[in-house]
Amino acid sequence: MKPNDFEQALRAINTTPLAKVAGKLVRVHGPLLACTGCQLAIGQHCQVEDARSGYIAAQVVGFDKDITWLMPLSQPEGLSSGARVFPTDKNDRLMIGEHWLGRVINGMGEPLDDKGKLHGETPLDAQISQVHPLKRRAVNTVLDVGVRAINSLLTIGKGQRVGLMAGSGVGKSVLIGMITRFTQADVVVVGLIGERGREVREFIDEALQEEGLAKSVVVAAPAGESPLMRIQATELCHRIAAWFRDQGKDVLLIVDSLTRYAMAQREIALSLGEPPATKGYPPSAFAMIPRLVESAGNSTSAGTMTAIYTVLAEGDDQQDPIVDCARAVLDGHIVLSRQLAESGHYPAIDIGQSISRCMSQITVRAHQEAARAFKQTWAAWQQVKPLIPLGGYVAGADPLADKAVSLAPAIGRFLQQDVNDAVATLQAIHELSTLVQAG
Repeated sequence: MKPNDFEQALRAINTTPLAKVAGKLVRVHGPLLACTGCQLAIGQHCQVEDARSGYIAAQVVGFDKDITWLMPLSQPEGLSSGARVFPTDKNDRLMIGEHWLGRVINGMGEPLDDKGKLHGETPLDAQISQVHPLKRRAVNTVLDVGVRAINSLLTIGKGQRVGLMAGSGVGKSVLIGMITRFTQADVVVVGLIGERGREVREFIDEALQEEGLAKSVVVAAPAGESPLMRIQATELCHRIAAWFRDQGKDVLLIVDSLTRYAMAQREIALSLGEPPATKGYPPSAFAMIPRLVESAGNSTSAGTMTAIYTVLAEGDDQQDPIVDCARAVLDGHIVLSRQLAESGHYPAIDIGQSISRCMSQITVRAHQEAARAFKQTWAAWQQVKPLIPLGGYVAGADPLADKAVSLAPAIGRFLQQDVNDAVATLQAIHELSTLVQAG
């Protein structure tokens, strides 16, 4: 035997485990599992033995002296006191590649579509990556989303992060479906987080359709999944989108919804004993949202990553703590109005409450002036509209009010759009200019 071979054999013996380390399950407390006898790090994955000689995947979420707290990624059925807990290989990472396109997966990267195992050539980052603030490429190119009201009045740029804020049942999912179908992007990454399970199939069949699915990756974690799986799925969406962005692709990331992500963190944090702050949300929930959102957007690569998050405004309250937190860290927000939806106005975008913070740097001055004039006319119409049935409006008293009343039917037609009709940016700007000049 050569000396080098002997040295390699000795090193192999030193690194070979002589025994398989295992902890012991000592307590089940709500959604949490307590383990002792095994040193585990925060975020590490492990396998908990069940009564059927199988294993339940779990992740370390905290510790208290000698007790390590785990949270299962699935329903913890068949567990018993003293069950063994095995740490998983720390180097076990997902391998990603172009073959991920057209697939539907869960928060662990496991396929849900019966199309076989996922294959890839590159290890996927284990954590969501943060982009250095001084190395981000500026948002300087318009993104055509195919929705007239957004393209003309709330223009979005490639690399922008936008919130879609609304209460339940006012058309968030329908508008998201329109944007998904109409936006020209190389790759679409969709996260269906904490929503109804039936919406997964409906979104794939009706919103994406076969052509859209071919360039998409769908990550699904419905409401029936554990809170940890919902968090894993949300962060996996960002890791996948960031990988395709760094390959030079124009990526559209859609997360439905950011509120369910915060709710999942609330469940975990409260179980661990973290005190509630605002509306039952612990401080960690508000800390996680900026960290998640800041991983989206442009980086130093040639690709772009535009992110659209739906945010549920509970009770239609635009001062809801999650809505307020998201609005502060995003690059714009689109507010949907229940009043408009109930009157049959779709998409029910409230132009007055919505804003795109990047619009001024990606549009020309003439476009900005036309959008400003339209919003002024829209605001005047909203003020004078309730006065007309009461006889409080007198023609000739206010030129702006007169203009708003005369243009009201045209404004309504401009802001409404059929779910199957796409309106390109140039067409939307032309229609906007024509409408403003007509007044």
